[in-house]
Amino acid sequence: MKTVFMVAEKPSLAQSIAKILSRGNMSSHKGLNGACSVHEYTGSFIGQSVHFKMTSVCGHVMTLDFIGKYNNWDKVDPAELFSKAPTEKKEANPKLTMVKFLQVEGRGCDYIVLWLDCDKEGENICFEVLDAVLPVMNKPRGTEKTVYRAKFSSITDTDICNAMNSLGEPNRNEALSVDARQELDLRIGCAFTRFQTKYFQGKYGNLDSSLISFGPCQTPTLGFCVERHDKIQSFKPETYWVLQAKVNHEKESSLTLEWDRVRVFDREIAQMFLNITKMAREAKVESVSKKEKAKQRPLALNTVEMLRVASAALGMGPQHTMQIAERLYTQGYISYPRTETTHYPENFDLKEPLRQQTNNPYWAETVKALLSEGVNRPRKGHDAGDHPPITPMRAATEAELGGDGWRLYEYITRHFIATVCADCKYLQTTISFIIGPEHFTCVGKMVISPGFTEIMPWQSIPLEESLPNCEKGDVFPVSEVKLLEKQTNPPDYLTEAELITLMEKHGIGTDASIPVHINNICQRNYVTVESGRRLKPTNLGIVLVHGYYKIDAELVLPTIRSAVEKQLNLIAQGKANYQQVLEHTLDIFKRKFHYFVDSIAGMDELMEVSFSPLAATGKPLSRCGKCHRFMKYIQAKPSRLHCSHCDETYSLPQNGTIKLYKELRCPLDDFELVLWSSGSRGKSYPLCPYCYNHPPFRDMKKGMGCNECTHPTCQHSLSMLGIGQCVECENGVLVLDPTSGPKWKMACNKCNVIVHFFENAHKVRVSPETCESCDAALVDVDFNKAKSPLPGDETQHSGCVFCDPVFQDLVELKHAATRHPMHRGGQGKRQGRGRGKGRRPGGRPNPKRPKDKMAALAAYFV
Repeated sequence: MKTVFMVAEKPSLAQSIAKILSRGNMSSHKGLNGACSVHEYTGSFIGQSVHFKMTSVCGHVMTLDFIGKYNNWDKVDPAELFSKAPTEKKEANPKLTMVKFLQVEGRGCDYIVLWLDCDKEGENICFEVLDAVLPVMNKPRGTEKTVYRAKFSSITDTDICNAMNSLGEPNRNEALSVDARQELDLRIGCAFTRFQTKYFQGKYGNLDSSLISFGPCQTPTLGFCVERHDKIQSFKPETYWVLQAKVNHEKESSLTLEWDRVRVFDREIAQMFLNITKMAREAKVESVSKKEKAKQRPLALNTVEMLRVASAALGMGPQHTMQIAERLYTQGYISYPRTETTHYPENFDLKEPLRQQTNNPYWAETVKALLSEGVNRPRKGHDAGDHPPITPMRAATEAELGGDGWRLYEYITRHFIATVCADCKYLQTTISFIIGPEHFTCVGKMVISPGFTEIMPWQSIPLEESLPNCEKGDVFPVSEVKLLEKQTNPPDYLTEAELITLMEKHGIGTDASIPVHINNICQRNYVTVESGRRLKPTNLGIVLVHGYYKIDAELVLPTIRSAVEKQLNLIAQGKANYQQVLEHTLDIFKRKFHYFVDSIAGMDELMEVSFSPLAATGKPLSRCGKCHRFMKYIQAKPSRLHCSHCDETYSLPQNGTIKLYKELRCPLDDFELVLWSSGSRGKSYPLCPYCYNHPPFRDMKKGMGCNECTHPTCQHSLSMLGIGQCVECENGVLVLDPTSGPKWKMACNKCNVIVHFFENAHKVRVSPETCESCDAALVDVDFNKAKSPLPGDETQHSGCVFCDPVFQDLVELKHAATRHPMHRGGQGKRQGRGRGKGRRPGGRPNPKRPKDKMAALAAYFV
């Protein structure tokens, strides 16, 4: 029996699709990577009985990156990144071993069906999967077709079965357009980011951003925010005057009239109009017009409109909104949430999604009425040829979805129902008056048929005071005429919804990437999100944009990126050559980069006004080993130490606190040690600022603290404080934290494992002796007599943390509560599996971890 291998984009998606196609008759098991499950069943495929294997990836399998030394900021000139630096595809998440997983599961299969998301990114992932799986599949016979692509827009039985019955092929051109975008963004973004980050962080201490990043889409996005900020700052209010009149139309009731001239900017002229109007005692009706009008129901919902409404009305950021929408999609509640289309195809079944909503208490009556009386065809919108508009696919309750999930689902559902309702109809009455020589008007609206506003009440026609029944020539007494003095107001800061509109209008980003770009400028501290989800640029964001305008406005204007996006779309349509577009665009930005570097003084002049030089920033902390003067600790991101006398800057571990470590010095370079800590529930370790930046030994890499230093005799090093191999990660060593008493702990120098032990002990030190069973270092513990947990009133004991029965009840494994989940003390593998290479003084070998001991360790570390 032949085997069909099927791959979806996410584990939950794979399970849903397999359940539909197998009608629930399937077996499932976890894959070797632990993240993806494999679902198996038998069925028919192209007229034969086959065995199906359904699994998934977790987004992109591969990512584009520079090779080797080109990832080192210190060794490579950023200008080389435009052409000389070779790139390669690397696994997007090495821990998932996704390539190996796909090859193991796909080996020996005869056909492959790709169920990746149906957009350009999904097409790109198709070919990433094929690159991994095709080499291990059975070879086709002759011209037999073995690769198939499923096209679907929602996780419903109908849509999935239709997709399976009309399989196509993956689109190479769309995948190439994504490859082109990835390479352009990598080369351009990295070159500019590396140059300006090193240049400005080397000069200023209070930028408060760990990365001064540039992005071909990100920077124009920031440009829109700063442009609005500049308009606000340069705005000069003007005074103007408005004439307001009131007439009596019923007992104790008056009607306010609007002046037809609207406003005047000259006080003397305004006063003249007031004087001649005040003389009149009556307002005469010149005309009365009544006109039936309609407020149109909304167009069908696409991604950009969903993001706009979620930000403006629901108070949800674009990134958060997309995450929720994708979850609703994979769970089958809505159709695919990434679409530019606002037009339903003629054959789209509008009644089925409506039938799903007949039991919801909020809109059941409206839906039942539509189904019985007949639905209206939605308005004709824009057909981008990708996916249908966002549509609710199955009923849900607030209890099922919770919080923001329900709020977004409710809006999507109400919007869909509104698209098939009737327009809102109302009668607009306009009465024109003349008072003296001046003309005034009042307008009233009365709803005839609420239409779609029943389901979208926030769109309803506002209730207004009723207008008097009158005819031309009728006269009303004037109760008041007055002059109002007002001022023009500056625009407000851009809301996220307004920014999304501008990005869509100018072709910056795609419906999928717009939230990412907005999130990036927030993360980089270029803008802050104020109340009402308004985006206020920071000093750093403002200076950067003004600097780009000063040097090369095209770096920040939307025009050049919009042109690039059009070229990328031509690649996707097969109308432009991938290589030519890539080379041409990179050549343009390479020239711009060289000009930017040569002209950087222009931006630097702006920086000097807003930011303080390194020497004038921070507070004295530890002494430099070269000049023995105090170095200043700069706390603003990225935190670092700066010696103004030597004009040297030393980077530090981020996302924690730094303080002086007992005024102790490094034996290698005489720098005072500092202690990094991620908090009371986290890990901490000392480090030498010089060694952290300039590794002293060949087996050390930049960014390693004393807990990874292989110095053979230094009392702070791994060699003296290492106890045994980490019980969870492959290369880490558990190192005693000598500052942790009386709540003593040892922490892995690679991962976030922490082992608490010997609470209330007076002293804990690592012995030169080793355990006979596991080669871990023995620990000497001295307890306070009043709090000793040892038997027989003993206060001192030496033993192995892992093997000694006396110590077993005093050990508890935890995971560090770090401020940043990706924090690591250092990177890179070392030869030894214990506390360092070779032997410690005294002849002790490296600790080792026998495989049969793992079960025992895990048992009492829980």
